[in-house]
Amino acid sequence: IPEPDVRLDQYPHQFSGGMRQRVVIALALCSEPDVIIADEPTTALDVSVQAQILDLIKELARERQVGVILITHDIGVIADTTDVVTVMYLGEVVETGPTTEIMQNPQHAYTKTLIAAVPRPTIKLKRFPQMSYDGRETRFAIDDLRRDWKKVAHDPGKPLLEARNLRKTFVKKQSLLPWMREDFTAVDDVSFDIWPGEVFGVVGESGSGKSTIARMICGLYGVDGGQVSFDGTVVSDPTDAAAQMAYRKRIQMIFQDPYSSLNPRMRVRDIVAEPILHHRLLEGAAVQHRVSELLERVGLGTEAGLRYPNEFSGGQRQRISIARALATQPEFLICDEPTSALDVSIQAQILNILKDLQEHLGLTMLFISHDLPVVRQMCDRVAVVKDGKLMELQDTDSLFANPKTSYTAELLELMPRLSDLSTEGLGTS
Repeated sequence: IPEPDVRLDQYPHQFSGGMRQRVVIALALCSEPDVIIADEPTTALDVSVQAQILDLIKELARERQVGVILITHDIGVIADTTDVVTVMYLGEVVETGPTTEIMQNPQHAYTKTLIAAVPRPTIKLKRFPQMSYDGRETRFAIDDLRRDWKKVAHDPGKPLLEARNLRKTFVKKQSLLPWMREDFTAVDDVSFDIWPGEVFGVVGESGSGKSTIARMICGLYGVDGGQVSFDGTVVSDPTDAAAQMAYRKRIQMIFQDPYSSLNPRMRVRDIVAEPILHHRLLEGAAVQHRVSELLERVGLGTEAGLRYPNEFSGGQRQRISIARALATQPEFLICDEPTSALDVSIQAQILNILKDLQEHLGLTMLFISHDLPVVRQMCDRVAVVKDGKLMELQDTDSLFANPKTSYTAELLELMPRLSDLSTEGLGTS
């Protein structure tokens, strides 16, 4: 964590998701334990910080003889870090053994499908390989989605969203004396265009400004400098209430942290219905019918609407967030680490539904992620940010094949290597 002396006096809400996780890891290490239970310790971290944490875990295990139980849905992390792996399905162990042996020669059908669902950074597929295991899996009715959404005609000769010289600062140290006040620049002179039907990726380390950019675009953060235009209309002017309201219906966001983005006092059905009612899209029984459809499409079922967020796992909560984001039938979707809480099989299903929406409905996306293999599969172009600055912007194939900056090359080098994984069941279409 940079500037630790300053960070000690700050509150959790002032940290990015990755930085919060690092604080939790520091707390776990304080008592020098004999056994560490690491429950998804790197889920919210970018590849560079993930590599540091995993190296630390391996060093602790080796030098201090600390036992580590590593729980994760990241197959690449398992392959790089562990000695022995146990695969579980529906609460039961289906396969266990040396990691190298399991990765290279899985025996159980579920293990094979998990490995097949891992995105490969070296191969770009039209769709993510999905599970073929005949068990309890999520299925989506994409035909229903196509029927409900309507394509919106945009001028193909101009961008749908234009970000110009965006700048955002936060107060790091308050003071009544102006010369004693300290500010932190989270986003510094960032510009880009996003075209209709495009999936535009933003990658970078934790605290690089990725999520701040997303929140500025959707209006959750005010713009300190520059402007945002959507479909030719400036939408970053807070004094234009009519433009703001119209814009919010057309753009929705899937947040990184499903634990803090869902109201714990509301039932799921009310959470999903809230944007529908706010924008007065439907009334009466039609609202609940719409909510039921959305919950079915994200694999939770209608009965989930009667429950509260604390009754769901992290992955299930994120699916609730996705259902809520789709409620207004938006044209532009901001995905801020949308699958970071999901295992690889459910991740593949969620990402495939997003790809289908983009392909068949002209849905445009801003896709933020630290998972570079996922970015490789999802995005048409990718922007790399560091310390609030735009370091590089290329089409995806060019960026992965020939990065123009040493920072991008370092991020690519730090990706978990999956070359030792079995490729049995890997689709090519």
